[in-house]
Amino acid sequence: MSILIENVSKNFGNVTRLSKINLEIPTGNLVALLGPSGSGKSTLLRTIAGFEKPDYGRIWFTNKNSTVLSIQQRQIGFVFQEYALFPKMTISENIAFGLKIQQKSMEEIRKQVTELLKLTQLENFSKFYPYQLSGGQKQRVAFARALAIEPKILLLDEPFGALDIKVRKNLRIWLRHLHEKLPVTSIFVTHDIHEAMEISDEVVIFRDGCIEQFGSPQEIYEHPSSSFVKNFIGI
Repeated sequence: MSILIENVSKNFGNVTRLSKINLEIPTGNLVALLGPSGSGKSTLLRTIAGFEKPDYGRIWFTNKNSTVLSIQQRQIGFVFQEYALFPKMTISENIAFGLKIQQKSMEEIRKQVTELLKLTQLENFSKFYPYQLSGGQKQRVAFARALAIEPKILLLDEPFGALDIKVRKNLRIWLRHLHEKLPVTSIFVTHDIHEAMEISDEVVIFRDGCIEQFGSPQEIYEHPSSSFVKNFIGI
């Protein structure tokens, strides 16, 4: 599913978080939102998800105006930095949660959970509880749960931010491989320049609620649009 963002603005009181954002993301791309704290990255992600409503502008999912759709109608999977797993449910039960809400049959749920456990390399942990897993394993459970509802769009809000450097590196390589297997458009927020440049198809650099530059990692490294971008990416 493609995403078209048209003149989206969002204020919180007197603070402007997004100012006339225009952005087009093709179907199937993995896009990083990169920038300093408070620059608008997470606000845009939450607005795409429907957690926030834009004060102005529209967001289109292919040919649908998403700003009139409920969160449930948007076909979006969301992964948070904090995992947000249910502590008293097993890993399989966590993954199955959204499927039960959709009232899928027990056979459908069992089959889909089995496939997702395999996809996320968690086959041997189906009966474990979250407290028994490492941080990296918990984050893979969070991915599996988000993917269980078969979203068209996957939104990731600093998904590796709470993990140590080695685990982060392994998981971002895993995410790139996972994304190549799935028919999903993904957007992830990060502060990590190397993370954004290593695994994304395109990078959006934010500054004070505006897009400073949008392009492939190579384009941004070779042709930074401003001194801010140069300094931010360390050229």
